[in-house]
Amino acid sequence: MGYQPTIGLEIHAELKTKTKMFCDSLNDPNEAHPNINVCPVCMGHPGILPVANKEAIRHVLRIGLALDGTISEYSQFDRKNYFYPDLPKGYQISQYKHPFVEHGKLYLSKVQKEIRITRVHLEEDAGKLVHEKQATLVDFNRAGVPLMEMVTEPDFTSASEVREFSEEFQRLLRYLGASDADMEKGQLRIEANISLLPADNFQTNANDQTSKIKLGTKVEVKNLNSFRAVERAITYEIKRQGELLEKGEKVTQETRGWDEEKQKTFSQRSKEEAHDYRYFPEPDLPPVYPHKEFDIEILKAELPELPYQRRARLTAEYGLSDDALIMALDDTAFLAFLEAGLSELSEWVTGGNKEKIKKTALNYLTSDLRGIVKEKEIPWGELLVTPENFAELIKMIHANEVSSRVAKDVLLEMVEKGGDPSQIVDEKGLRQVSDTGELEKIIKKIIEENPDAVADIKKGKENAFKFLVGQTMRATKGSANPAMLQELLKKMLS
Repeated sequence: MGYQPTIGLEIHAELKTKTKMFCDSLNDPNEAHPNINVCPVCMGHPGILPVANKEAIRHVLRIGLALDGTISEYSQFDRKNYFYPDLPKGYQISQYKHPFVEHGKLYLSKVQKEIRITRVHLEEDAGKLVHEKQATLVDFNRAGVPLMEMVTEPDFTSASEVREFSEEFQRLLRYLGASDADMEKGQLRIEANISLLPADNFQTNANDQTSKIKLGTKVEVKNLNSFRAVERAITYEIKRQGELLEKGEKVTQETRGWDEEKQKTFSQRSKEEAHDYRYFPEPDLPPVYPHKEFDIEILKAELPELPYQRRARLTAEYGLSDDALIMALDDTAFLAFLEAGLSELSEWVTGGNKEKIKKTALNYLTSDLRGIVKEKEIPWGELLVTPENFAELIKMIHANEVSSRVAKDVLLEMVEKGGDPSQIVDEKGLRQVSDTGELEKIIKKIIEENPDAVADIKKGKENAFKFLVGQTMRATKGSANPAMLQELLKKMLS
């Protein structure tokens, strides 16, 4: 029997605010000294009163709007009760029945699929456990940091879909300035809920997402600290559950971790249900009425160009390849260079040549220049090449002032030393030679110096002709007009 995976996600992201969620302690993810950014509130001392961070709420509302979600008229904080060493109060202030955002969606462009968002809510983070050989220490710097949680519907059917969604959501958080979402620093944490369903049952309901499909036993996988780990852990877990079901065994509802070294999931504990946390309204915090306390229309109007909007614009305007498009989406310095360079060219070129020169510029930018930048490991924001000088080089190529070979050499020098391409070309004598008389003199000399090659050409050996072309290009330092060179050489050999 075949089985179809159904996967839902819970994604946590630490928000960028000056202070923590319910107190004035600094929210500094780069603080290296333990237990520095703490106070009686985030340490859960008796008699303390929390005050909600308005900037954190604003971040969550903007995230909700970017996901096309519904902003709640009424929202409240709740106590989520559980005991763990890194939770100083013995409970976590979170949200349960009344989150700030409900519903919403995020579109996956690769697989052309829409993923439904169930809710986005706000809570406080726990501390951090540091395991040593003979002890486990607790660092409370992170305790109380604003933590957004986004929950999806179980709309994923593969590990690759989950990875694409996770990368797109990280990109969204960064565009909004809501979170750096660095997985290595724990600022973005992904938990996957995975179950298997008999394929025939799934197919019956696949086209109706609103129908109630009875899902298989859900297993939650935690400790996923990279997108690669997310993809591999889900792939492994689908295989593990499938093998159990094929043998007639049951899948246990539990929480499992991911062992990066062994590349397998492992059991951590039985999965809790909502009632295990004994949620109840937080008595020390008043309800929040988002539409009264924020101008939602202004928040919506102030949203930046979102990833899906930028993707559509760049595709329509530039027709970038997939990898260049991802780079333009994720590297603002690269995108700024691209757009400034093309803007410079558009002011110079008119008429039907616009598309041709844009294509040349994009080819040199995403292939030659990008290759040099990658090899030398230079951030785009630190390039000595300016967009204006890059555009000037493309103009010179377009005007046949330099050959393609020379342009690549000039581009390399511009990366290494900076400078104006025209000046570099003139100083090195690299300007393309298109003067017939001058080229004929050079070709005549090459023919005289290579009688054996001339004899081979008359015998029909094509490599000998290529050899003479190469010798002539070398004599002109690559500055000869290639088409004119070959035409003259054939004429003078006939």
